[in-house]
Amino acid sequence: MTSKPRRSQTWFGDFGTLGFTHRSWTKNQGYPDDMFEGRPVIGICNTWSDLTPCNAHLRVLAEYVKRGVYEAGGFPLEFPVMSLGEILMRPTTMLFRNLASMDVEETIRANPLDGVVLLTGCDKTTPSTVMGAASVNLPTLVVNGGPMLDGNYHGRAIGSGTDLWRISDEYRIGKITLDEYKEYESCMSRSDGHCSTMGTASTMAVMVEALGLTLPGAAAIPAADSRRRRLAWLSGRRIVGMVEEDLTLSKILTREAFENAIKLNAAVGGSSNFVIHMLAIAGRLGIPLTLDDFDALGSTLPLLVNLMPSGQYLMEEFFEAGGLPVVIEQLKSHLHMDVVTVNGKTHAENTAGAQSWNREVIRPITDPLKESAGLAVLRGNLAPDGAIIKPSAASPHLLNHTGRAVVFEDYDDYHARIDDPELDVTADDILVLKLVGPKGYPGMPEVGNFHLPKKLLEQGVQDMIRVSDGRMSGTAFGTVVLHVAPESAIGGPLALVQNGDMITLDIGNRRLHLDVSDEELTRRRAGWSPRLPHTERGYVKLYLDHVMGADKGADFDFLVGGSGSAPILKGNH
Repeated sequence: MTSKPRRSQTWFGDFGTLGFTHRSWTKNQGYPDDMFEGRPVIGICNTWSDLTPCNAHLRVLAEYVKRGVYEAGGFPLEFPVMSLGEILMRPTTMLFRNLASMDVEETIRANPLDGVVLLTGCDKTTPSTVMGAASVNLPTLVVNGGPMLDGNYHGRAIGSGTDLWRISDEYRIGKITLDEYKEYESCMSRSDGHCSTMGTASTMAVMVEALGLTLPGAAAIPAADSRRRRLAWLSGRRIVGMVEEDLTLSKILTREAFENAIKLNAAVGGSSNFVIHMLAIAGRLGIPLTLDDFDALGSTLPLLVNLMPSGQYLMEEFFEAGGLPVVIEQLKSHLHMDVVTVNGKTHAENTAGAQSWNREVIRPITDPLKESAGLAVLRGNLAPDGAIIKPSAASPHLLNHTGRAVVFEDYDDYHARIDDPELDVTADDILVLKLVGPKGYPGMPEVGNFHLPKKLLEQGVQDMIRVSDGRMSGTAFGTVVLHVAPESAIGGPLALVQNGDMITLDIGNRRLHLDVSDEELTRRRAGWSPRLPHTERGYVKLYLDHVMGADKGADFDFLVGGSGSAPILKGNH
């Protein structure tokens, strides 16, 4: 146990005017005197919102966290922060991830909190809250909301997100009716929780468990399962212990923890969005982490988890098969098993003896679903600062391919022409989409897995190489090159690609090459000019002025490194 003075006592332990104010006004909620007499004050950071369907049940989980905090002798105080709902927010939640992280950081710093529980779920709510909390560096624990129950349509399992792309294409070409389309909608999302596939939300849940920020087994418990509420209760108990032990985020989020998470992301077939969020979190802690680390550490590891979009099953089956502890145990010879986690134990202690109860869902390392399935980092004259691809979700016949560029200058151009029967395109071409990077859109939307031309879908074409500076939904699949850096909006080579240029994608050699001479690119650059800024005011202006490239996590340059837990001023006046 630590003898370190409670941070909260600089608010509640003062018996002058300010202390009177802090205690008296807080007592209007019915709290007795002993709540203010040295108990650890635990902030419950809640990303609940009706506008974030994936997190709509977090109000319930917050009550279970409070039970655990009270039971362990703590004083829980719940607070809201900006909630990022992937489903409804426009133009993209990624535009607001850094803003939400600032909300979390400043709310924690400005209030009498000794420890924090982050209630998360939907894609950006997990990285944004962890980024903000990491900047402050208090004892912190994550409780994610959990995945939805499996969808089912006419006896067939459907995965939220992953089957969306297939269903939408079938409706576009008249293969299913509008009534069938609507019935799919109802069958896909049938309970509380985030996407049931290994999309970005599930990947973020795996990420925080792999980093050691959740209690063991937290990632896969379905939102509707009573064990999710039990987890919240136990997490409330544990955060009080973390405060007593002064087990801060920086003691858990070490370089070794990040290496573990990269390797485990490969083994579960996690989202490509994992890269950009991990880079941002590491930057807040000053941990050296680069784009190349993701290839060096994870690209040769096998895919062990048979979940959509890289496999067949859904998160409910992953949980019943044993969840992430089984994957950690299978991969232990590749991991730092001695890293500390939020329960004070190591991965080795937490996962000892874990075994798969369904070897079709979680495969043994001796019989993986796929070999060398981690994310690949590409470089070449089209991506000098790097690009990424998820080979496990790509088509094998396209992993070494040269094709003619069919270029869309922006997303509006894409929408205007993609279904034009006169579009000059074949299945062997490479589709290029510009101006969807951090500054270009703005916000770097999940449009990298854009739909194929309608006329090719009608011919039975199911995949083509697509190249952009945008992101891809973690639920999506296809041979999609993403995060091309530098982005086109700031004059990266992608901005100079023209229709008919030949592009080579060579995954084996990690190469993305534009077959255009340096002299011709110099000539094209001389004629290129950036578009006018999207706005000259407000948050978007701040974003455009300070967002870094995808290869640096698309965080703000002024947020790199932590602020610490000291409030800006000592008192409130």
